[in-house]
Amino acid sequence: MEPRLSVVFILIIHLSTGSSENDRDLNFCGTWRHDNGSLSLIVNLSTGCKGISISANGSALSIDGQITAQCRRSDVIPLELFGLDSEKESDFCLYWEPLLDQLKLQVRGKNLTLCWPDRVQGSCCTDLSHGPNSAEAPYGIFNGKVKNDVITHKILTAYKFIGTSINCKVLCDQASHGPNQVNMRNDTVTRSQPVGNVEYPCARSSEVDMKEDFRGYNVTPPATKGVSAESSTTVYIPPALKQAAKKTSKVVCTFFKNNSLFQEGHKEARILHDVVGITVENEVIADLSEPIKIGFHHDVIPKTHSRKCVSWDTKKDPLEVNWLVDGCETQKKGEEHTECLCNHLTYFTVLVQLEPRPVRHLLALTAITSLGCAVSVISCVALIIYICRKSRRSKEQSTPIHLGLAVSLGFLNLLFFFTGVLANVGGESVCLWLGAGLHYTLLSSFTWMGIEVFHTFWLVYMVFSPSLKPYVWILVGIGFPAVPVIILAAVGDIYGLREVVPSDDVSNPYLMCWMKNTHKALLAHYFTNMTILFILVSSGIVMLLLVYRKIRIRDEWRQNRVAFLSIWGLSCLFGTTWGLTFLDFGPLADFILFLSCILNSFQGFLLMLRFCMLDWMRKQAGGSALASTSTGSTRQHMLKAQEKS
Repeated sequence: MEPRLSVVFILIIHLSTGSSENDRDLNFCGTWRHDNGSLSLIVNLSTGCKGISISANGSALSIDGQITAQCRRSDVIPLELFGLDSEKESDFCLYWEPLLDQLKLQVRGKNLTLCWPDRVQGSCCTDLSHGPNSAEAPYGIFNGKVKNDVITHKILTAYKFIGTSINCKVLCDQASHGPNQVNMRNDTVTRSQPVGNVEYPCARSSEVDMKEDFRGYNVTPPATKGVSAESSTTVYIPPALKQAAKKTSKVVCTFFKNNSLFQEGHKEARILHDVVGITVENEVIADLSEPIKIGFHHDVIPKTHSRKCVSWDTKKDPLEVNWLVDGCETQKKGEEHTECLCNHLTYFTVLVQLEPRPVRHLLALTAITSLGCAVSVISCVALIIYICRKSRRSKEQSTPIHLGLAVSLGFLNLLFFFTGVLANVGGESVCLWLGAGLHYTLLSSFTWMGIEVFHTFWLVYMVFSPSLKPYVWILVGIGFPAVPVIILAAVGDIYGLREVVPSDDVSNPYLMCWMKNTHKALLAHYFTNMTILFILVSSGIVMLLLVYRKIRIRDEWRQNRVAFLSIWGLSCLFGTTWGLTFLDFGPLADFILFLSCILNSFQGFLLMLRFCMLDWMRKQAGGSALASTSTGSTRQHMLKAQEKS
């Protein structure tokens, strides 16, 4: 939840309940004093309205009571992920929303949903009043407060709150149309449009009975004062849902409005005011043959803010609640209308990116990359043919290494050239394999460049040591990159469809197959690609300096064109051009980005050009030029240099 939204939400509750002695909902915060060992959360919730107790000791925080309409839970949850084991005091807050039957705990800024939000029930537990204080103790809860009103600064073992049962619809009407209604400006997507009266999140439900001849049905929320049918959220239930539902024929669509409790700490994005929950009792529905269509009408979303349909995953680890794009397709029907096509049942809404980080000049960079990849593929094929023919006449030790680099670069550029096309045609299923293949060829290219660095060092500085067999290089070049790719594929949720957002039109992202835009995939990118790239570039630069220092005294190297061509060619072999990736910042960021794009996408062509130029110079100079610059002949010329000295 954004800090600003949190303030608005708490202010609304405080103002609207200020005239009541008790609280309609619960917003209890305190500081838990505990040991610094293993800690746990004990949850024991059942239906009813006797009240709720928040207690604590040196090792556990407990939530017990009968306060919910239909939520039942009995769990012991370890709190290692909250990072409490190294501290002796932890701040926490407990939020209870009776109209949604939702209970949420927040510990040190991390959210744990104990009871998921649901439609309005028949009876709500509200009018919460603070019960008698418990005994003081060295471990427990101190600075207990309700909505910033401090109850006591003492350390108590427990706080108890007693509730009263009331008809939920009556409570909803009182909250929405009562004398305590607040009129204020809400924080909308455009941050400029007034929305008038801010209501409590009273869920409105519609139940559809899917009979035997069910052929689809359009659902709209029950009539709401001041809301026209054209601007309300709509849901289309397809006939496929009737076929998928085995136990019941009834589906419930619940429409939530202005619900801040659905916000889960997004800093750069937020959900719309409207949230739709679609459920079939006691059944999990997924992979529908025909998608459910949810139409959201909203304020104008600027082109600088991207939007996508998301669903709330309630089946994963309760310590992590995420809005996911999986299973939903986004169709933009205009600046004020978004349609979501989803193949499963849960809660749905539209996630708006408030602080996008788009790519500048994406169209130009894509055109350059596509051209470079196409030219590099053709060049690599020509280079492979050239190296194979040359290997018949020469027994250079570096021939298998040059061949391995040419093959890996060829496949890398070929896959990258088709990644955009296949991402749009094949979607997520194709991108799972293509993304893994693209990652493998990238790591394979880096590995062969690293082998070039090591082999050159071996020839220059280990002239009297026996060289390694070619099959060793081949085994390393092919096998080593496969290890991290297989591990990441086994971990899952790494490779897939990736959106690259252009700065001029964020609503039309470029699709490619690569690593997903998730925290787990980002860690994988840094631990594999960036780490290997840093090792490659740093070792390549060091090797360039050492090679230049060792053989700069030779007469052939004093010819400018030979020296330039050799250093330039070795820099391509050693992958130092990829080092521009680390310089993409500051005022020269755009220039560096274009330069890096050109050099790396045309790398296959540059390698072919290097070998062609060396071959031409060898013929012109009778063999000396090639010998002076080929890593395969370095041993011979280093020995000659030592004999002269």
